[in-house]
Amino acid sequence: MSAPKIFEHLPALCNQIRRIAIEAGDLTLDYFDESGYQGADIKADGSPLTQADTAAEAIITKALKTIAPDILVVGEEAVAEGYRPDLTGHEYFWLVDPLDGTKEFVSGSGDYTVNIALIKNHEPVLGVVYAPVHGDLYAAHGLKTAIRWTVERGSDKKIEVRTPPDKGLTIVSSKSHGKGDRLDSFLSHYMVKKQIQRGSSLKICVVAEGKADMYPRFGKTCEWDTAAGHAIINGAGGSLTDMDGKDVTYGGADPKFLNPEFIVRGAEIDLPNT
Repeated sequence: MSAPKIFEHLPALCNQIRRIAIEAGDLTLDYFDESGYQGADIKADGSPLTQADTAAEAIITKALKTIAPDILVVGEEAVAEGYRPDLTGHEYFWLVDPLDGTKEFVSGSGDYTVNIALIKNHEPVLGVVYAPVHGDLYAAHGLKTAIRWTVERGSDKKIEVRTPPDKGLTIVSSKSHGKGDRLDSFLSHYMVKKQIQRGSSLKICVVAEGKADMYPRFGKTCEWDTAAGHAIINGAGGSLTDMDGKDVTYGGADPKFLNPEFIVRGAEIDLPNT
């Protein structure tokens, strides 16, 4: 099966995916309430599910199928309902998280995102992350292509990871999973100036735009949680690797699409065991 011609023109494709992410994200705002979302269901893994999740995934899936009808779409909610595509032999596929950070959404926090990534041969080659409440969009489709766009500014701004400050690192961690002995032990190898907390894939994006230096993640995540952000951190000159420094790859090697534990960091930060 040959890839669609548009896949040879990633800047143009990225613009299309950006529009899709914004459309889906703006739809979630119809359900968002700063006082909290009422009526969330609980999925089999214990995570919350809202009408916004399912509605946004439907919009995204339909739009991606319009662009590339033969390319498989792996969406978080479809997988939760039992969809398990065989990706063997597929050079390309999409990974979609229609509402990353559902706990943030349910609590009334704006730290949730829409994530869309294109995977080629197990690597993310294009990624878009949109935070509709904040009006921020991040995207990349290759090295040195990472940008941040804001509703307020209305134009793209190039972003890149920063050189680690002499006075110590800024560490970003999860609002829900940002503490623990393993994290403390890992950070003991570094001079840390401060720690900040963000929700969803925004943790990856703040490293990509040079507002933090590293995001270590201990605990469970899935491929759709990281793929779009992975493309963006790559485009900004950083990396997303497992604890041994190997790039995280995609394609459902784990039956539940689980990631290994990972670290997002700038290019000049070494791992303790390297």
